[in-house]
Amino acid sequence: MKTPARRITAAATAREWAVVTIDGKSRIEGITKQALVQRTGLSTRDLRAVDPSLSYPSSIFGRERAIVVNLEHIKAIITASEVLLSNSRDPLVEPVRRELESRLAGGTQKLLSPDNAQGGQESTNDVPRGSTTKALPFEFRALELCLELASKRLEIETLALEKEAYPALDELTHNVSTLNLERVRQIKSRLVGISSRVQKIRDELEHLLDDDVDMAFMHLSEKLMYQASVGQSSRFDFYKQPPQSEEESDGDYEDEDALQEEKDDENENETVIGFRPNLDELEMLLEAYFVQSEGILNKLTTLREYVDDTEDYINILLDDKQNQLLQMGVMLSTATMILSLGITIVGLLGMNIHIPLFDVPPSLSFWETTGGVFGGSLGLYIIILAYYRKRKLL
Repeated sequence: MKTPARRITAAATAREWAVVTIDGKSRIEGITKQALVQRTGLSTRDLRAVDPSLSYPSSIFGRERAIVVNLEHIKAIITASEVLLSNSRDPLVEPVRRELESRLAGGTQKLLSPDNAQGGQESTNDVPRGSTTKALPFEFRALELCLELASKRLEIETLALEKEAYPALDELTHNVSTLNLERVRQIKSRLVGISSRVQKIRDELEHLLDDDVDMAFMHLSEKLMYQASVGQSSRFDFYKQPPQSEEESDGDYEDEDALQEEKDDENENETVIGFRPNLDELEMLLEAYFVQSEGILNKLTTLREYVDDTEDYINILLDDKQNQLLQMGVMLSTATMILSLGITIVGLLGMNIHIPLFDVPPSLSFWETTGGVFGGSLGLYIIILAYYRKRKLL
């Protein structure tokens, strides 16, 4: 019989997952990492990509029995018959679960065309002649929904950023103030963050489109049918969670990593010999969202260029203001120098020394001397300014 401490340890190692089955029904399950490895065939290293406590960049990759999706707030494991959503208590994950229930229970979904990338719209225009439109496999429908929701979130954030950025940038060009500069700084920081997220998804989709082997791994339903046809389906049987022993219950995620790493690394690189799926469906689906991510990235690039142009314009304005201040400083410095020269002359004339100038009538000598000092200072100042302009210093 397990002690209370062992029960607490076993419960602590089980993480809640929202499980959506192929018929659109969902439930919350507490699944340990060891049970999840046996259930999906993934390695412990792959499970880190969907760990909500870790920050991994966006990624999509296929394995023997599952597809791992890490896109924005969506961290999911897709198998041929169910979708497991990590961090099921997150408010951002709940809409994903409801949408999966609705889509997976709402009938079939047709092939996607790259021309209809906005929102993952359906199309039958690009289906090859002589062929009929058929429903996408379960794993592709789930993958498409994950891509659609992630792209929609990024597009909404991009539109909101555009609505806020363009008026703020226009206001900054008319009024260069600390408040406007701070607003633009925050907008640019958000722009860089969104651009990096969109770029990562775009690069991931481009990588998948360029690698036929990775796309072949993602054909889970076809692999099951192929293995059944050649009599080797045992590798794809879904493993039900067995009752845990005390040793399994005591281990946490970190302790199990060392036990599973070697075996998982071997299984991770295994592939089905002779399996050659038709990649057109998956390629068309990925191209649709690649085009959409490319469009979002173009919008962000245009906004970045507008920000850069505004920064250049502001820098030109500030440089012009700085030049004006420098010119004013030169003029004031010159005026101060001339004024100091006049004060020096007045100081010399005010010394208690008898000179012939003092022998003339006082009224006449005072006004002549005063006028001469001021007139000479002003004339000298004008001459210096003319010299500055001639040398193009002003």
